[in-house]
Amino acid sequence: MKFIDEVDIEVTAGNGGDGCISFRREKFIPKGGPDGGNGGKGGDIWIEIDTNINTLSAYQFKKKFQAEHGYPGKPKNCTGKNGSDLIITVPVGTQIIDSISNTLITDFDSKEKKKILIVKGGYNGLGNLRFKSSTNRSPYKKTLGKKGESRKIKLKLIILADVGTLGLPNAGKSTLINSISKSLSKTASYPFTTLHPYLGVVKVSLKKKFVIADIPGLIKNAHKGIGLGIQFLKHLERCKILIHIIDIMPSDGSDLLQNIKIILNEIKNYSNELYLKPRWIVFNKIDLINKKNENIQISKILKKIDYQDKIFFISAKEKIGIQNLCKNLWLFLNKNS
Repeated sequence: MKFIDEVDIEVTAGNGGDGCISFRREKFIPKGGPDGGNGGKGGDIWIEIDTNINTLSAYQFKKKFQAEHGYPGKPKNCTGKNGSDLIITVPVGTQIIDSISNTLITDFDSKEKKKILIVKGGYNGLGNLRFKSSTNRSPYKKTLGKKGESRKIKLKLIILADVGTLGLPNAGKSTLINSISKSLSKTASYPFTTLHPYLGVVKVSLKKKFVIADIPGLIKNAHKGIGLGIQFLKHLERCKILIHIIDIMPSDGSDLLQNIKIILNEIKNYSNELYLKPRWIVFNKIDLINKKNENIQISKILKKIDYQDKIFFISAKEKIGIQNLCKNLWLFLNKNS
């Protein structure tokens, strides 16, 4: 299923049913009183979370949603049937934004918030029975049902994860997540094998676990739309901590310091708030280091970028150092929950 995280849709509630003008006509009752029933109420539209879906792809092509109209009233004081409500389901983490005012309507940032009423159905019209009075015994009056509310909204999915990954393409982010969780991120020896975010659940022990997000790799000038751009960086906004995965032995011979700076510049250009999030540096592929390249001066590199937080050395492929990384991540999350 294609991953879609932003869609624009239009939702329209049902109109209320019209009231009825009718008079009782039966044998021996040639001039009965008014008995026109009221119309039914128009259907509402609700937006509800569904924990079984993780994309907005169902709304990629269908853009307009209409709830059922209320039915008109009938003779013999029969009220018209109410229009059925319409429920639109979205993944946990979806924001509902008014497209006209660009204001946030609600944020389904947890499973506790189940659903909201997004547009309300029109009120029902009244039949002539409702207008009978002591001065008007045979009213020829009814009201029409009211139109249902309508609005244009944007659905914006921001996935919920405790830990987010950053890095250049082929830094080993997907390999790491596949190694520590049951995620099915695609891995290969060429860039951009990850084309959309993946989530993995990391179990440190039976009762200790956290969720980690893998997003497509960034390249230089991604904030200008180059490569896959920064369209997926929003999925790191809810993360409590980021881990910057760095290929310690780049196969293309690129400079390690410059590779680090590329990622730092891109997230800073995207959002200063994201840039200031807790972020750990994780050097990957240490299994490739041999005696010929033992002179890599990590401390000098970290000093040049003024980095003073934790660093980790791992091999995601060979599963070296990943247990220590996961343990430290869980301790951080537990401390800052």
